[in-house]
Amino acid sequence: MPLSAVYTVPHPPLLIPEVGHGDELVIRDTLMSMDRVGQEIAEIAPDTIVVISPHAPHFNDRFVLSADKSLYGDMRRFRAPAVSVRKDVDIFLATKIYTESLCKSVPVLLYEENDLFVDHGALVPLYFIDKFYRDYKLVLISLSGLSNEAHFLFGQSIAKAASASEGKVVIVASGDLSHRLTQDGPYGFAPEGPVFDQIITDFLREGRVDEIQKIDPILAENAAECGLRSLIIMSGALSGQDFTSEFMSYEGPFGVGYAICSFHLSEDGQGDVSHLFSSDETNHNMPVVEDIIEDPYVALAQNALEEYVRNGRIIEVPTGLPYDLYKSRAGAFVSLKINGQLRGCIGTISATTESIAEEIIRNAIEAGTADPRFVAVTTDELASLHYSVDVLGPSEPVRNISDLDPIRYGVIVSYKGRRGLLLPNLEGVDTVDSQLSIALSKAGISPDADYSILRFEVIRHI
Repeated sequence: MPLSAVYTVPHPPLLIPEVGHGDELVIRDTLMSMDRVGQEIAEIAPDTIVVISPHAPHFNDRFVLSADKSLYGDMRRFRAPAVSVRKDVDIFLATKIYTESLCKSVPVLLYEENDLFVDHGALVPLYFIDKFYRDYKLVLISLSGLSNEAHFLFGQSIAKAASASEGKVVIVASGDLSHRLTQDGPYGFAPEGPVFDQIITDFLREGRVDEIQKIDPILAENAAECGLRSLIIMSGALSGQDFTSEFMSYEGPFGVGYAICSFHLSEDGQGDVSHLFSSDETNHNMPVVEDIIEDPYVALAQNALEEYVRNGRIIEVPTGLPYDLYKSRAGAFVSLKINGQLRGCIGTISATTESIAEEIIRNAIEAGTADPRFVAVTTDELASLHYSVDVLGPSEPVRNISDLDPIRYGVIVSYKGRRGLLLPNLEGVDTVDSQLSIALSKAGISPDADYSILRFEVIRHI
């Protein structure tokens, strides 16, 4: 189902009464508009809300999507710890956004660890949405240090992914405008501040969202804004679609610009995102795996990474694979080595896609391009890579250390939101103590902590 609506909103913590303690009334227009946003979203009743936040944990060279089962955040930084939110994550939509982004060669990390959190850039708008509507899943998206064009393409990828979703999807683009509107503002006054805000609000009022990405970068930098890249992603999602917009409010008495605008997609134009991808991207032939001599799990991982590195394409799930690759779901790890040395390893503890085949395709590409310990695999290295694929079985609690065996079982250690995993039967890891020590080190957990242990078995394909 396609996008239903898109909103641009600010995120000043003082909008929340428990933080503002009356100061929120100074920006009454913003306060009333945020309530309107919450009410409108309640009327739409979306299944998923995608929040783009400038303050979400991020990397400079790629966007980050959370793929953990749930996300939590609170306002303890602003002395209001009781104001909190916990939301289930729409892992299907997050994975689809990831896939569509890679099709456009937009670098994205699907982050499955549980140390991401709902920052105030997301929590403030969610506070107002939750006043009127709570029955939705969340996808939290960070910005990056990439170009404006990359942010625009990423927005198009979100719209494309939403069109494949079975539920209603709403995007909330969070971001304040200039922080240099007045001398007593957080960064003092700069003449570029009011100019920047005037240009942006004109674009929003007139629905000229495609022009947002063309704004002078020096003007934006001198204005000390934090919302431009959120708006560019939003403009990419709206690109080419039929919508009606309503500019709700703008004010900046504290030296920071707060603008709120809604975009509702028309009944006829809603979801018409075919313009976002050329015909050769949407109608290429499905590859067929035939006469495979090597393990089909390994062959699938190899085909996926080689096609992506050479041509920037994500392969479709091929025909001719074993039945379990299509019909079973499980976490999977793909490991890459050159001359016996690790070159990349990325995996999922539990299933995040509809089949093991899709899990392998996704993780093979990430192992070669998104493992933060290594630079991306080059075309020249492809012939030298050796692949292994571990398909994980269900995990079970460990009551006694004697129940562990580093050859047979992998381990997952957890403590206060931190989690580390180590696969079984690894070279040089031949004792329980060494296995636990490495897993704890990966998670940043002290050996003296009261951590929990899960064990699991794998089927290894080499």
